[in-house]
Amino acid sequence: MRFVFKAKDIQGQAKEGTIEAGSDEGAVELLQKNGLFPVYLKKEKEEERIVKFILTLFEKVNEKELMLFFKQLSILIEAKVPIITSLEAVRDQSTNLYFKKVLDETIASVQDGMPLSDALKKNDKVFSNLSISIIKAGEVSGNLRKSIDYVANNIEKNYKLGSKIKSALMYPAVVLVAFFIIGFIFATIILPRLTVMIESLGVPIPWYTQIVISFSHFMQKYWWANILIIFGVVGSVFYYLKTDNGRREWDEIKLKMPIIGQIFQKVYIARFSDNLNVLLAGGLPIVRALTLSSSVVNNAVYQGLFLRVADEVKIGGSMSEVLRKSKHIPPIVSQIIKIGEESGEIELVLGYIAKFYEQEVDTAAKNLSTLIEPVLMIVIGIAVGALVFMIIMPIYNISSQF
Repeated sequence: MRFVFKAKDIQGQAKEGTIEAGSDEGAVELLQKNGLFPVYLKKEKEEERIVKFILTLFEKVNEKELMLFFKQLSILIEAKVPIITSLEAVRDQSTNLYFKKVLDETIASVQDGMPLSDALKKNDKVFSNLSISIIKAGEVSGNLRKSIDYVANNIEKNYKLGSKIKSALMYPAVVLVAFFIIGFIFATIILPRLTVMIESLGVPIPWYTQIVISFSHFMQKYWWANILIIFGVVGSVFYYLKTDNGRREWDEIKLKMPIIGQIFQKVYIARFSDNLNVLLAGGLPIVRALTLSSSVVNNAVYQGLFLRVADEVKIGGSMSEVLRKSKHIPPIVSQIIKIGEESGEIELVLGYIAKFYEQEVDTAAKNLSTLIEPVLMIVIGIAVGALVFMIIMPIYNISSQF
């Protein structure tokens, strides 16, 4: 069950959100274990979850907006502009109303004397724990501008990695969507007219053509129901993918996909290596850096793997040993990390790994469209060929008898 809560931490700061637990008592106990003292707790109804899910679709801050925010903030701080004035200037540049609201809250918190990292933490759904931790380390070391620059560059690299995959998949996605739209229009408008002509001839019809005729009648009569079913299925899938189980299943499916799975693997390794490198360079302890890096990989399978690495390092073990046993990590990666551990140059080798796999992703993304295009053409060709065989050929055979 999911519960909505409002609580206070040890410092007395208000926190709110949702938590998964088996009962009210279990939710309270879990909150207390995390240093929170609940002041309000209520079981979340299913309809409330659906409404909240729909609202969150319109309340988003994408990586590009975050990248621009931190880059602009870094430039202003380097120019000796006061932090509050810098935040206000960046806020005024944003066109995202939700992000403006978040920045207004951040500015108000900083004006109240709160450090920037703590102010950002109040909106941890927008700002990642990794970004917050890097900025906090910069505040402690007295080099806030450099830390913000680290964050901006880190988000930019993650954004570029994700963009390469999206760009490579955009072409086949557009082709498939167009194919299904044209197929739907054909099945509801054109196909019924063809099948009426076949039925009007009053001759025996092959069984496969009879199936097509029945399908065309159904599509013509209940086209509106099919649209509702399609939207319902798509909406349900997206809703399920937002749940913990759905997200994990989808993450596992992505890694098992032919061709694309290998590209996703390279993206996650590059992202983890780069994030861990940035955190270690920022002075964070290795266990904390591993934990934070795992949270921004954006894949539940790899997140679990890297959390196991953190647990192993915590008890004095090595990263390379855990990675070596995983089927999701190429042997070369664990071997390079082992060399880095033994030589004390772990940051250096992580940088090499990140750079290598970023180049691999770039090459694979460029080749992806070339690999997928012939597959799409074959699928479309088979579909068109089947249609000709089931509809056009019977018409031709019947007409040739007269």
